Amino acid sequence: CTPAVLRAAIAAESAGVPTVSLLCEGFHNQARATARGLGYPEIALAGLRGHVDAQSEVEVIRSLREHTIEEIISGLTKPVTQPDAIVEAEPAPYDEIFSGSLDEVQQHFRSKGWTDGSPIIPPTRERVMSYLLESGNDPWRQIGVARPSGRDITVWSVAVNAVMAGCRTEDLPVLLALAEVFAGDHFGVEHSGNTTGADVQVILSGQIVRELGFNHGQGALREGAVPNTTVARWVRLFLRNVHGFTAEEHDKATYGNASHVVLAEDHECLVEIGWQTLGESIGNPTGTEAGTTTGDSVTAVRINGSVLIGSVFGSTPEQVIPCLADGLVRVTGWELTHAFGLGHGQYRPLLIISPLLARMFHRNGWSRQQVQQGLWEHARLPAWKFESHIGEWTNLTAGRRLLVDLVAEGKLPLAFGESADPNRLVPIAFVASDIVIAVAGDPNRANAMAMSNDGLHGRWTTQPVDRMYSTDLQCLTP
Repeated sequence: CTPAVLRAAIAAESAGVPTVSLLCEGFHNQARATARGLGYPEIALAGLRGHVDAQSEVEVIRSLREHTIEEIISGLTKPVTQPDAIVEAEPAPYDEIFSGSLDEVQQHFRSKGWTDGSPIIPPTRERVMSYLLESGNDPWRQIGVARPSGRDITVWSVAVNAVMAGCRTEDLPVLLALAEVFAGDHFGVEHSGNTTGADVQVILSGQIVRELGFNHGQGALREGAVPNTTVARWVRLFLRNVHGFTAEEHDKATYGNASHVVLAEDHECLVEIGWQTLGESIGNPTGTEAGTTTGDSVTAVRINGSVLIGSVFGSTPEQVIPCLADGLVRVTGWELTHAFGLGHGQYRPLLIISPLLARMFHRNGWSRQQVQQGLWEHARLPAWKFESHIGEWTNLTAGRRLLVDLVAEGKLPLAFGESADPNRLVPIAFVASDIVIAVAGDPNRANAMAMSNDGLHGRWTTQPVDRMYSTDLQCLTP
């Protein structure tokens, strides 16, 4: 992972230890952009020809000797300088960067890489100021620093991209909460350009869903509902324009995923059955202790893929759970490498169930925790396949150890090593609570959807949504 490698190298350089970062072919632009954002644009890099995963050990060593050794020696003997400015000079917020017709503006923004390819609303100074006018927010308040690019995350930059995406003024509190998520340490926004191409899924919870008109029913993940669609578009524009996730800089997705429409939970159904919202069940690791978030919240996670679980049949939990668990297993594969190879207990898949299924569980007296436990007990795959994902089929996990060995070392729960039989069934997640549940969709259909997440490359992170009028610009008098 290039951003992680560069951060480690810069930490060493800051301590006076010379470094050279080894990169596979094609990662130099991302490395330079990351280093520039961290204040070390001249940090030493050395390139490996091709990709090591597709080469034999002999080929890797030959390439290293013929092409890379000289770069390593040069990098270790050349001092690294740190400039005063983290990023190159960019237009100030009030600067006029272009003037022309609507078509000319669209073309100019596309040529600069500032759009997702679709038409945008030009973010004129007047439009952006008008967007913020009724909120009381200080346009220049700094929310944080975008770690990939080194740019300041400000209320103004949030609003600029909101205008471009076509967001409504009432959506601003949701956008500011998401900006807080991206600015924090927990989510790991710097991994948003990794090669597997996972994309951000936003989940909105609380009364805000109904009061702001987000669609939580039929077609819950379909484009068309204005707030669900435009807030999701803001996420992509914000990551592109503020954090620098473009193909020329930080985005190294091999394929990429389509942008995920905002998923809004069915709050009325959750209140009726007495379940916590997803936001409450996740908690707010960036601010308060897990499980203490109440009221309106927005949650972000990076999702790799999804599987539809259609026409779920059964009137009892015992009949339905195996089918839902099968969907979770079908969507789970190589993600186990990141979850159990690079960091234990990182994998937390999402299961979205329709209100019809949620009410069925409630009628039978099942809580959210009981549903999670049932899914964990049934969502299992053969140990040999699990071990293949984290060992034989990947080069990311050193040692290629068996699950029973990891259990013996105390790195996995006992459920993973109850025997040495390669055909025994093992869980896909560490514990039952690692399976995340949301309630949304057509209330008259017994459908569900399973989504796989990218572990530490975009952790589940929840932030409260503050819809109170901001006092940033109020003149306080005695």
